[in-house]
Amino acid sequence: MKLLKPALLASAMALPLTGVALAETPDSMLVVAQNIDDIVAIDPAQAYEFTSGELVTNLYDRLVQYDAEDTTVLAPGLASEWTADAETKTITFTLRDGATFASGNPVTAEDVTYSLGRVIKLNLTPAFILAQLGWTAENVDDMVTAEGDTVTVRYEGDFSPAFVLNVLASRPASIVDSVLVMEHEEDGDMGNAWLNANSAGSGPFSLDSYTPGQMVRLAANEGYFNGAPEMQQVIIRHVAEAATQQLLLEQGDIDLARNLTPDQIASLSSDEIKVETFPQAAVHFLSFNQKTESLTDPAVWEAARYLVDYTGMTDTIINGQMEVHQAFWPKGFPGSYDETPFTYDPEKAKQILEEAGIETPIQVTLDVINAAPFTDMAQSLQASFADAGIEFEILPGTGAQVITKYRERTHQAMLLYWGPDFMDPHSNAKAFAYNSDNSDENYQATTTWRNSWAVPDEMNEQTMAALSESDPETRLEMYRDLQQKVQESSPIVIMFQASYQVAMDADVTGYVNGATSDFVYYRLVDKE
Repeated sequence: MKLLKPALLASAMALPLTGVALAETPDSMLVVAQNIDDIVAIDPAQAYEFTSGELVTNLYDRLVQYDAEDTTVLAPGLASEWTADAETKTITFTLRDGATFASGNPVTAEDVTYSLGRVIKLNLTPAFILAQLGWTAENVDDMVTAEGDTVTVRYEGDFSPAFVLNVLASRPASIVDSVLVMEHEEDGDMGNAWLNANSAGSGPFSLDSYTPGQMVRLAANEGYFNGAPEMQQVIIRHVAEAATQQLLLEQGDIDLARNLTPDQIASLSSDEIKVETFPQAAVHFLSFNQKTESLTDPAVWEAARYLVDYTGMTDTIINGQMEVHQAFWPKGFPGSYDETPFTYDPEKAKQILEEAGIETPIQVTLDVINAAPFTDMAQSLQASFADAGIEFEILPGTGAQVITKYRERTHQAMLLYWGPDFMDPHSNAKAFAYNSDNSDENYQATTTWRNSWAVPDEMNEQTMAALSESDPETRLEMYRDLQQKVQESSPIVIMFQASYQVAMDADVTGYVNGATSDFVYYRLVDKE
């Protein structure tokens, strides 16, 4: 790998969007074309957008984290080891030796207590994730304490230590350089304004420059404890138009195109370009509101599972965008249940309805976001369900209109998707397998409550028991069992898991795009 001369670096930074193409990008620089106009904040205590999450992951470390080398394993981060005590509700972390921030400052236990307390005290959008542990601005300094090279985390609530560790592996638990941040505090903002234009982390990269709506430039942290990245620079250019991204990739002006459409992906034919597909955390489902009497019989739920043309859709209208997945926790993460027992079988569906004495036709309104691929999916469901006498009237609307109706429980059937707030199975189990109070006044941001499904007591109890189970493997098995039960009988028909396709130069290796934006890693990227 060769160093960049200043002139070459400058020319690469000024890559044209049109015009004469470069033969190739520099060997030690990764150039990415991406729509990055969603960025509102990059301070890990505030960052909540997709692109922001990607930046935080590459700039900061956490005590424990899902790393680029295996995004399914919770690995040591800034902590080399930890000891959990479920009875006293504490986890004690020992910091790794020699870890430093990109500034050169050592990572200390005081940095950890400052960082976690800072999130709670600022109380910005993602603070609720850490606040689940019973932390408040008034008590967090007592709940997270430092002594020497150890940090003790205390929590309130009947939680499994595994759940707490997953919370501490989430984006807002990123550790910042407290010395550097406090130098840039203004009017009691704990450095928030400064951190939205700069970085203060120990991650594999530091923020070299950021121009909103134009470009992000990351520089390799040569002192990174897990080894310096191969790429000395990662440049993320804001290119909103997918067609322009494709042109730049085909010209050799960029290495990765992050936002190509399925049609554009299909049109790529050069041997110099490859496409990699990455499973995502969002699951897509069809749900039936239990306030609609004709949709309350479990036989309707069972029949519906045989009326989805799963492969018909994945082979055509959602090819490359989704894969068949029929459980609420996404494949690729601990605790997933990956069996897909249901296939399109209208004759079996009709038999189920007939044996249950259900009269057809059943007429149902189906709310759907008025955008591709959702409208195409709704039309497929309309055609396949009609085969068994369930007739959908499609009601398209804006995303805001559809979601508002869903939250108000005024729909009949709904085509929608769900993604976890953090990578612990409870995040989705609570949404798909728990609803202990189905009253209208007890608003819950869950699929169960929004579909007016009074979850059986046994399932509610199992969901909460899994949350507090201290044995990690037993806990995951409980979640697999919950997923199987929801899969077998619930008014929520889970059909697909989202996939994400990235087109890149054939020489690029090691790019990792995990199930959420928090799992996009550039650390292992190389150019062969």
